[in-house]
Amino acid sequence: MQVVEPVADVRRDPRLDAALDTQAVCGDTVTIYEETAEGWAWGQLASDGYVGYLPSSTLSKNLRHPTHRVNVPTTLTYTAANIKQQPVEHLPMGAGVAVVEQAGDFCRLSTGRYAWALHLSAIETFAEDFVAVCEQLISIPYLWGGTSAWGLDCSGLVCTGLRMAGIECPRDSDMLENSFGIPLGAFGEQSLQRGDLVFWKGHIGIMRDEATLLHANGYHMQVASEPLVGAVDRIAHLYAQPTTCRRPPALSAAAAPQDRTGS
Repeated sequence: MQVVEPVADVRRDPRLDAALDTQAVCGDTVTIYEETAEGWAWGQLASDGYVGYLPSSTLSKNLRHPTHRVNVPTTLTYTAANIKQQPVEHLPMGAGVAVVEQAGDFCRLSTGRYAWALHLSAIETFAEDFVAVCEQLISIPYLWGGTSAWGLDCSGLVCTGLRMAGIECPRDSDMLENSFGIPLGAFGEQSLQRGDLVFWKGHIGIMRDEATLLHANGYHMQVASEPLVGAVDRIAHLYAQPTTCRRPPALSAAAAPQDRTGS
């Protein structure tokens, strides 16, 4: 089945008050193994392999093959190619849509709705700088389990940026630390550069440059940019010192030119 709502929450149990483990966005596909009479579908996301319960109302068996994805934090869709029309919905970054034709500054979608053409990128094209993608999301609220402009957690921010750059990665920070990209050793043993990932036990951030950290965090309760030194000092009482650092594969092209999916 396919997600047809802007965002579909993936919960640990079939209840609205159950823990939010992750989110799927419009256009994502899900293998459904079971549906309940109460309106829940238990399934596995194709994007990252996560398993959980999604509201059945967010899914459809009518699969549309996306031709484009949203390339801004969020965009609006309309019933006509006119910005004065009342918007129908917000679509988050990474949402997949099927474009039927371009109508001036708008694209007509297979749903019959219209989206601003500049807010869409062809599905086969990717961002050149995943950090720049994440920088677009500064000030988005912190949300445990979030992967969209509705809210992001620390690994949700990283994964959203990497996938917009065409780099597949694990969803959780411990998986990223154990298996993704190029290990740089223990924290403090290396010179960091833009795009490097810094790990704590239970947290992850992205370097904007050699001294500035970008991360979704519970102190600011949003995606924030701050000096790495200050973040390390403040986070110490929760997660101790950073453990390791890793470099995403696309930033290590000289060492591994064919590695686009991690190791």
